[in-house]
Amino acid sequence: MTHDTGRTAPTARPGPDPGPGTAPGPSPGRPLPTTTATASPSSSRRRTRRGPARGRDGGRAPWIYLAPALVVLGGLLVYPVYQLGLISLLEYTQAQVSGGEPTSFQGLGNYAALLRDPQFRQVLLATVVFAAACVVTTLAVGCALAVLLTRIRALPRLVLMLAALGAWATPAVTGSTVWVFLFDPDSGPVNRMLGLGDFSWTYGRYSAFALVLFEVVWCSFPFVMVTVYAGIRAVPAEVLEAAALDGASQWRTWRSVTAPILRPVLLVVTIQSVIWDFKVFTQIYVMTNGGGIAGQNLVLNVYAYQTAFASSQYSLGAATGVVMLLILLAITLVHLRIVRRQGEEL
Repeated sequence: MTHDTGRTAPTARPGPDPGPGTAPGPSPGRPLPTTTATASPSSSRRRTRRGPARGRDGGRAPWIYLAPALVVLGGLLVYPVYQLGLISLLEYTQAQVSGGEPTSFQGLGNYAALLRDPQFRQVLLATVVFAAACVVTTLAVGCALAVLLTRIRALPRLVLMLAALGAWATPAVTGSTVWVFLFDPDSGPVNRMLGLGDFSWTYGRYSAFALVLFEVVWCSFPFVMVTVYAGIRAVPAEVLEAAALDGASQWRTWRSVTAPILRPVLLVVTIQSVIWDFKVFTQIYVMTNGGGIAGQNLVLNVYAYQTAFASSQYSLGAATGVVMLLILLAITLVHLRIVRRQGEEL
């Protein structure tokens, strides 16, 4: 005869039938599942505190790494620019350079004098037109040779790359002197091959500008060629094959397929060329002997040099330099905006 000790587990009583289509509830004695939505407020506050801290550290990190370079550039650029702007606001001539009396403050009078000077307006227009011609020609030659590099074999490609990089590495004074010799009316080989006799390229205004343009393009197209060639190599081969299957010619493929893909690269190359060609000095000064006959081949850089050091009007020369600085600064800001936009797209 057995006796019940009362220690057996109680039998669960069945609850009422929930009926069809009703989700069953949790079983008795089973804990509810915990979800991420039931996180405690303290843990969420801890996460929100940690997030902005990482953002602040990430924002300061680039400036910490750039600080040494900014200090060096500040010492090399800020003080000279400050002195340039200060001299442009004063009456600064050879007497002051030789230790004369302190100069009088002119304010914006030097800039007003520049704007009233017809030669300055003529030089500014000539600089813009000359820089635009150099940029267009450089881009045309560089892009054409970049496309050519994709069509030739390895050995000719290597020879062309080495020749272009040699022209790029040549100092401006050396290259300008060589080009003056090549087009010399007495002993230059170019006049002999073309049958021009004793024609002087540096005598006429437009021929002198054309000669300088040839030299500027010669030493500038390698940068465009190498950059555009690298961009073409990055174009997906499937896109070019699809254009070829559709019957597009090489020119149509370049204009409708390759050029739109290379638009960011072309924009950066164009702005860089504008900056370089706008501030040309060495080629003009060496090849036209200081600006040509009666200053017919002056550009802003050479005009500022001649005004400051040949005419001893240092304040006007400094004002011309400030005008150039503002123009180039505007172009640089456009360049930086394009680079930033490309970084965001990537």
